[in-house]
Amino acid sequence: MGDHVKLNEVDKVEILMLQDNYVELTAMDHSAVVQRAMPLDGGEIRRSVQAEHGFSAFVTTTKNGAAGTVLLDFGFSAGGVAFNARSLNVPMQNVDVLALSHGHSDHFGGFAEAVKLIGKKGIELVVHPDVFKSPRYLKFSEEMKIYFPKITREEIEHLGVRIVETSQPLPILGGDVLFLGKIERVSDFEKGFPIAHYEEGGTEKWDPIEDDTALAIHLKGKGLVIISGCAHAGIVNSVSFAKRITGVEKVHAIIGGFHLSGPLFEAIIGRTTEELKKIGPEYIVPCHCTGRKAIMAIEKEMPAQFILNMSGTKLTFSS
Repeated sequence: MGDHVKLNEVDKVEILMLQDNYVELTAMDHSAVVQRAMPLDGGEIRRSVQAEHGFSAFVTTTKNGAAGTVLLDFGFSAGGVAFNARSLNVPMQNVDVLALSHGHSDHFGGFAEAVKLIGKKGIELVVHPDVFKSPRYLKFSEEMKIYFPKITREEIEHLGVRIVETSQPLPILGGDVLFLGKIERVSDFEKGFPIAHYEEGGTEKWDPIEDDTALAIHLKGKGLVIISGCAHAGIVNSVSFAKRITGVEKVHAIIGGFHLSGPLFEAIIGRTTEELKKIGPEYIVPCHCTGRKAIMAIEKEMPAQFILNMSGTKLTFSS
């Protein structure tokens, strides 16, 4: 891919995690970058923040005093993201555009409830066309196949949402955020999810999850902020592609699921961590499906850059 996609430089990026796999309300490790959830009601400890195996990020960019918001992914359970949004008084009506990192249910389950909270007819959802592939499943053996719920264009449009399908990189929010589209896979160790499959015309095929994508934002003077959902394309591939397509070499923060959890991926934790160290971001924020062993390895190898993420945490990166 030759030409770079022009990405605006923004003054600030705020990422409020509406859903992640972990929460710890007693952490009290606030900083200029990290603000933990304080679910208070009238000064009383009355509200909760829910964590579950899902991901959702409320991403606001500010440029010359003007703000825009993209909601990336919608969590797992039907009500999880909506529950946290209400609990934390998140201004969901500020969402300008929706984006989906890939078509798995732990990123789409709370879509309908989130859209109802936003309350805007005709809002756009940016997706790679393969999110609609069906049936998709995890194949543990010939006898054991676990299916992902189907995503249909009809159910999305029924909610008053306009679908924008693209496999190419697409600037959104007026060029303040880049939806990366299909991520080129060039690393020699990020080989995808071996048990992921789908059927096409009655034939079983391995699913490369080509719809897997991420968002990239150019923070003025600091470099790229990259947010992945699961990084089925590989987190190193995702970051490399974002750098290549934007022409921005410096990486400020890498955030999201890195999909290094469980026995199928533990073998590449070391190599992934080494490559992330070479990239050298100011901040590394592994979430969701990264997995405990990988998160601990990244923290050990990149202690000064590491941030422990949680449901309800707000990350603020300023130029």
